[in-house]
Amino acid sequence: MADKSDGATDRQSRNGAGKTSFVDLVHFLCGSNAPKDSIFRTPALIDSAFEIVMNVGDDEYSVARSGKKPSTIMLNGPVENLPIQPKFIESDGLYEISNENWKSTLGSCWFNLEAPPNPDDKNTPTFRSLFSYFARRQGSGAFQTPVQHSGQQQLWDQQVAISYLLGLDWHIASDLQGLRGKEKIVKELGKAARSGDLGTFVGRAADIRTRLAVAERKIERLSSQLRTFQVIPEYRELQDEANDITSQINSLGEENFIDRGLISDLEASLVEEREPGLSDLGRLYEEAGVVLPDMVRRRFDEVEVFHRAIVENRRSHLTSEITSASRRIQERERAQSDLDARRRQIMGILQSGGALEQYTAMREELGRAEADVESLRQRLTTAETLESSKAELEIERARIAQALRDDVHEREDIVNEAIVTFEELSEALYETAGSLTIDATANGPSFEVKIEGQRSKGITNMQIFCFDLMLLELSSRRGISPGFLIHDSHLFDGVDERQVAKALQLGADRAAEHGYQYIVTMNSDALPTDGYRAGFNVRSHILDVRLTDETETGGLFGVRF
Repeated sequence: MADKSDGATDRQSRNGAGKTSFVDLVHFLCGSNAPKDSIFRTPALIDSAFEIVMNVGDDEYSVARSGKKPSTIMLNGPVENLPIQPKFIESDGLYEISNENWKSTLGSCWFNLEAPPNPDDKNTPTFRSLFSYFARRQGSGAFQTPVQHSGQQQLWDQQVAISYLLGLDWHIASDLQGLRGKEKIVKELGKAARSGDLGTFVGRAADIRTRLAVAERKIERLSSQLRTFQVIPEYRELQDEANDITSQINSLGEENFIDRGLISDLEASLVEEREPGLSDLGRLYEEAGVVLPDMVRRRFDEVEVFHRAIVENRRSHLTSEITSASRRIQERERAQSDLDARRRQIMGILQSGGALEQYTAMREELGRAEADVESLRQRLTTAETLESSKAELEIERARIAQALRDDVHEREDIVNEAIVTFEELSEALYETAGSLTIDATANGPSFEVKIEGQRSKGITNMQIFCFDLMLLELSSRRGISPGFLIHDSHLFDGVDERQVAKALQLGADRAAEHGYQYIVTMNSDALPTDGYRAGFNVRSHILDVRLTDETETGGLFGVRF
C-alpha cells in the first residue's frame, strides 16, 4: 500500500513511490534482462543488491542480484536439490549461478521445462513468457488484453504459453508457427517472382532443370580433360618447332614444284631435238641441175657429222639436267618425310597436354562452371519449392487444424474446467457472468474472453483479473506455477469501486482456498472502504511496511532519483 504521508502537500504524489517498481523488482530477481537503461543499473541503485526469499520447488531459497553484476545470481539454500548446480563462493559463503541458468532452474522447478533448454528447439514455452502471466508489467503493455502479457508478444507465443499452462497440446501451436514461417517465405518469393524482382533468378523449374543438365555435362567434359591433361614445360618451344617444320615442308614443296616444272620443260625440249635434214638440201641442188664438186660434197658430209654431234650433245645435256632435277626432288621428298615425322611426333606431344597457363585456364573455367551448376541447383530448389510448396502447405495446415480440433475434443475436460472456472470468477464480480471461449481455428487455438460492457477499460481489466486467477488455479492443479500472482495498481484503473472491493475479496478467498499468494499494489485512497461481505477485513491483508509520498525516503528504494 502507498499512503499519503502526514503533512503532505497537494504537489506530492504516490505515483512514484515504487508500486510498479516492486513488480519490476520481482522480475529482476526472477531473471529478467537488465539492459543499460534498467532502473537497477542507474547510479542511485547500481551498487545495491536486492534479495527475495521464495519457494523454488519444495524448498525455500534466498535469492540476491545487483545491477552491478546483473548476469550473476547469489543463492542460499538447499542447492543440491536444484536441477542446475550453482558454484560455491567460499569468500561470500553463498552459491553463485548465472542468470541464464537461474531462469532455466526456475523454468524447471516451477513449470517443468527442460533445464537447460535445448538451443535447437524453436517456438517452445519459455520461462520468461510463462512467468509474465503471473506478474504483469504495465511498461510491457500487459494490461491490454487477457491473453497477452506484452504488447510485443507474438500470437504464436500467446498460443503456446496458454496452451501449455492449461494443459492443451502446445506442440500444435508450435507446429502452426513453423508453418506460418514457411508460408511467409513462399508468399514473399511468389510476390517477388510476380513483380519481376526474382523473375530472372527463379524462373520455371523445367527450364532451369534443362540448363542444369547442360551445365553438369560441361563439368563432366572439363573434368575428363583435366584428368588426362599433362603440363609440358617446353610447350612453347615445341609449338615453335612445329611451326618452323611446317614452314620448311612448305618451302621444300615449292622448290619441288619448280623442279618438276623444269623437268617437264626439259623433256619437251628433248623430244623436239632432231638431226638436220642435209639429204634434202642435196636433192634440192641436184634438182636445180647444179653439179657439186667432190670437194664441196666432202665438206657437206663433214658439216652433217658436226650437226649430228651437236644434237647428241644437246640431248645429253638435257638428260643430265632432268636427272639432276629428279635427284633434287627425291632428296627434298626424303627431307619432307623426315620433317613430317618429327612434326607428327611434336603434335602428338602437344595434343596429349599443354602449357601450365592453359591448364590453369581450364581449371578456372571448371570453377566457373561448378559455380554456375551450384547456382542453378539452388535456383531449381527454389523454383520447385515455390511451385509445389503451396499445395503442401495447405495440406499441412489442414492436418494441423484437424490435430487441433482433435486435441480440443480429447481434452474436453480441461477446456470445460477453464470455462467454468472463469465463469465462476467473473460471476463473483458482475451480475452477468463473463465467458471464456476456447476454439480450434485455422489460425490456431483461440482464447477469447467476454464480459458484458467489455468496451470499458475497467471491464477489460477485470477480464484480465479473472483470466489470471483462472490460469493460476488451473496451472497450479497441474503442478506448474510459481505459486503466486502479482497485480499492479494499474489493473484497477477505471474499475468501479464495488468491483475493486469484490476483486480484492475474491483474490483473498481463492488464494486461501487454493494455497497460493495473491499480491496487489495499490494507493490507499484507491482502496475501497465498503462493498465487502460481512466479516471480511481488507485491512488485515495490508503489509506492515507501507510506501508513502515522502519526497526522499518514502519510496520503495528509500531514495528518490
